[in-house]
Amino acid sequence: MSANALPPVSVRATPPRVFPGGATLASTRKPVILAVGISKLGELYQDIVPDYAAHADIQIIDKGFDAAVEALSKLPPGTVDGVIAAGSNGAYLRERLALPVVLVKVTGFDVMQALSRARRVSSRIALVSFERPAQEFERFKAAFGLDVEQHTYRDAHDAEDLVLALRGEGIEAVVGPGLVTELAERAGMTGFFLYSQDSVRAAFDTALEVARFGRIEAQRRERLDTVLRHLRDGVVAVDLTGRIEAINASMARMLGVAPADVVGLALDKVAPGLGIADTLESAQPELESIVTVAGKTYVVNRIPLLDQGTLSGALLTCQDSQAFARVDRTLRSRHRPRHLVARYRLEDLVGLSPAMTQTRALARRYAMTDSTVLIHGESGTGKELLAQGIHNASPRRDYPFVAINCAAFPETLLESELFGYEEGAFTGARRGGKAGLFETAHNGTIFLDEIGEMPMPLQTRLLRVLQEREVLRLGANEPVPCDVRVIAATHRNLRAQVAAGAFREDLYYRLNILRLTLPPLRDRADDLPQLARLLLGRALARVGARLGTDAMLRALMPVLSAHRWPGNVRELENLLERVAVVCADLEDPREIDRTRLLEIAPEFAIDDMRDETGDKMRENASLPRAAAGALATVAPMQALSGKRLREAQALERIHAALAACGGDREAACRQLGISRSTLWRKLRQPA
Repeated sequence: MSANALPPVSVRATPPRVFPGGATLASTRKPVILAVGISKLGELYQDIVPDYAAHADIQIIDKGFDAAVEALSKLPPGTVDGVIAAGSNGAYLRERLALPVVLVKVTGFDVMQALSRARRVSSRIALVSFERPAQEFERFKAAFGLDVEQHTYRDAHDAEDLVLALRGEGIEAVVGPGLVTELAERAGMTGFFLYSQDSVRAAFDTALEVARFGRIEAQRRERLDTVLRHLRDGVVAVDLTGRIEAINASMARMLGVAPADVVGLALDKVAPGLGIADTLESAQPELESIVTVAGKTYVVNRIPLLDQGTLSGALLTCQDSQAFARVDRTLRSRHRPRHLVARYRLEDLVGLSPAMTQTRALARRYAMTDSTVLIHGESGTGKELLAQGIHNASPRRDYPFVAINCAAFPETLLESELFGYEEGAFTGARRGGKAGLFETAHNGTIFLDEIGEMPMPLQTRLLRVLQEREVLRLGANEPVPCDVRVIAATHRNLRAQVAAGAFREDLYYRLNILRLTLPPLRDRADDLPQLARLLLGRALARVGARLGTDAMLRALMPVLSAHRWPGNVRELENLLERVAVVCADLEDPREIDRTRLLEIAPEFAIDDMRDETGDKMRENASLPRAAAGALATVAPMQALSGKRLREAQALERIHAALAACGGDREAACRQLGISRSTLWRKLRQPA
């Protein structure tokens, strides 16, 4: 050290306050402010701090420059809300600390007050300020003729050299910050401290505001971080240059990176497939685009971030398409349309015959498993009712029941209905694609009626669904997993179809795991009275008939019991509906005689023909085989002859049209080409 050098300025270290119980600074309710200053500024702090005790926890750190930086850097993150400093010390801390540093600013009044005190001591005065001179003071000096020199310094060493130079020039009084005035006093000059209590108080007030807004921002950021941390969607925010500012754990997992390693890097380099450049250039959102990254397909949204109307960056959200599909299926499963709800239960399968009792018992047992069920039975025996009953008795009862008749669609349409399709899969494909019935039935049951009518190519696709439990939409490359219970039904002999090459053998064995057979109505005659009473009662209630169920049933049972019921329970239900409609206005059940029933239901005449044919065949049992065959052919035509036969045939056509039109008489009249009055007359005319 040279002979003219000033001795070092000593500083006293005051450690930050330690809270009882190990509580951190951030856990206190009041903001924590550190006031950094040496010598005179520290003394000024001491006078002011008690006035702010009720509003903030202010701690004085009497260190400067590197010593202050080292002390503050050791504090746990988030424990300090702000720092107050002045002059070169404040500028030094602001460049090196990741904390808001509020500088104590000198006012014109402070300068005038300090100069006034200095003039009482000497006329040789120098005003020293940090970094740049005050232009206002130069104009003030010129206006009032003040003989005061103004100087600046950049750091502590520069301040020391400046003070020595001023002493050599004969300056006797120095007005400046604490470091400069202390150096001047040690050099034998008089130092006048530039800062006033008002300036320091203004800095304290500013620091409190900064701390308050900082805490609000920290709480907002913490809430946002918590939200992002718990989001299943991947989220990344970038600045205007496309560099990553924030990334959540989900996005990091999708990209196979560590969040800390990619913050600050360009998103285009970390994940080129997620490019955000177009959004940053156009400032327009890009929603629901499909992107493939590392072999996986994602649904991506790109959203520009605006700060008071100015573009400041962009946000990109990324969702795994498989997760998106699973959520979509779950929502559709839980919010089912009415047509996806099974209405019937096993208790609705009426009948006390041994065959029906055994069928219900097996169905209840099968309902507890997820194995595929194959229901065999003639048309009209109630196969879908049984399938709905199994679904409602199963753990899948709260999810969709989806039914489709495989014989009701052409091959191409059936394929899209079952398996769905992607957008653009074929001409006329719906925008956005369409989920197939297997996806719609996710977590529930799909009922494939008339499975024996399914075309061979679709049998192959169905077999894969049953094996892999996943569906590949038309035009798609990635299969969609689906958890579905399959119940199939047929009236055909599938084993015979397999032998004939019309049905895949491997599919047959996949379907024929649990088997149920519904007997035809003619084989459970004991159930006919119970079924007839139930169905007739419902039909009479719908039309508001005057006759009671029992009275009408007594008139009907002899004829019902003699019928062979080729259409099974469906035929019985439709016939009783017809009887209820036609006889709705009758008051005496005796009006329902056999002749009246033949008018209503010409199919009963077939039973008469069958009986007469049987009698003729028995009477002519001794005839040659050729003669007997001819008689069997002619006898039905002779059972009803002439006008009665034509009327019966006409009436049968009317009832068939009504059934086909769902009871809509106007539609039936259009189909038959007759007027409503003619229809009514035909239905009411006596035998």
